[in-house]
Amino acid sequence: MPVRSFARAKWSIAALFCFLGFQYGTWIARLPALKTRLDLGAGEVGLLLMACGAGAAVSFPLVAVLMRRLGSRRLSLLSAAALIAVLAALCAVPNYPLALLAVAADGVAVGCLNVAMNAQGAALEKAYDRTAMSQLHATFSAGLLAAALLASGCTALTGSVPAHFAVAGALLLLLLAVARPGLLAHEEPVPAAGGDAAERAARRGLPSGTTLLMGCAMAFGTITEGAMNDWSTLYLKDVVRASASVAPLGIAVVSVMMLLARMLADRWRTRWGDGAVVRTGSAVAAVGLALALAAQGVVPTLLGFACVGLGAAAITPCVYVAAAGQGPDALALVAAMGTTGLLGGPALIGFVASAANLTLGMATVAVSALIVTATAFRIPWRARGTALAES
Repeated sequence: MPVRSFARAKWSIAALFCFLGFQYGTWIARLPALKTRLDLGAGEVGLLLMACGAGAAVSFPLVAVLMRRLGSRRLSLLSAAALIAVLAALCAVPNYPLALLAVAADGVAVGCLNVAMNAQGAALEKAYDRTAMSQLHATFSAGLLAAALLASGCTALTGSVPAHFAVAGALLLLLLAVARPGLLAHEEPVPAAGGDAAERAARRGLPSGTTLLMGCAMAFGTITEGAMNDWSTLYLKDVVRASASVAPLGIAVVSVMMLLARMLADRWRTRWGDGAVVRTGSAVAAVGLALALAAQGVVPTLLGFACVGLGAAAITPCVYVAAAGQGPDALALVAAMGTTGLLGGPALIGFVASAANLTLGMATVAVSALIVTATAFRIPWRARGTALAES
């Protein structure tokens, strides 16, 4: 197909990924203002965050139905519009119960958009036989960064959350306008692999063994990816005894390496295939982090964290592509399991750290990466494309 058509569709889908990162980063950046306005305690703020994650995690039955009835294109646009409405609602909620309801609705809409936009990305790769998913996920990180910069600027100019969210809403509408023209028409899902047993399981509403393997890889991949943001600073400060100015560099190192790797990972996928990239990347993350935990110096720790960012970057994009090939039900379930890993991973590390120490807690991240390596040998990955990935 024409390169121009591929580029147009890719930028449209990238706008959706950027949209999701920007919307989430916008309201999460003003959480302190919401806390002050509603007079919330730390526990209530924690429950507010859990409501968002829980909404995303439990949305997968609804997402599967909506994907079949609406298709990924219409579901993307509708869920994006809902996320703009939620942002407006958060400016006006007068009490904590309504804030919980708004944030839970945000989680459901996030779950819908997450599945729909990844289905769009997988359809793009299938239609043009070119890799693009890793770069699409990189634009999500870019959206988070842009939201943080806008929040910082608006906070410096005015303390008004409605003014900030009005600017953010206008930018979100612009991203939605960019996304709409080039989105791909919905395609019929690919039948689940695995023969008669998989088909019987699908008719009973049960996930196939292949889908569960993908969900396992996604869950432990998101534990590996997400736990570093929650615990790396504390590990550097309390275990490695890094200075207050050095400790936050853990998050920076992981984030920068992940963003760079996602910009390059589509070329790796084209050259070596998704399976090889996931197996090698998760092994690099596990071994690098394990060596860093054994050494416990500042420099070795930062190098180990860099290995995690480098190795984990392509796991979720590749698993999303594989899950999309099994149909909308599989994609929705795998996405929900990824959200569960993202929510449960930091708590698991905290439990291990409380029972033993933070070094063993961080070791669970390395174990999670090894589990991804093991499951990656059994997953039917996307075949290597014949065309070169976009730079």
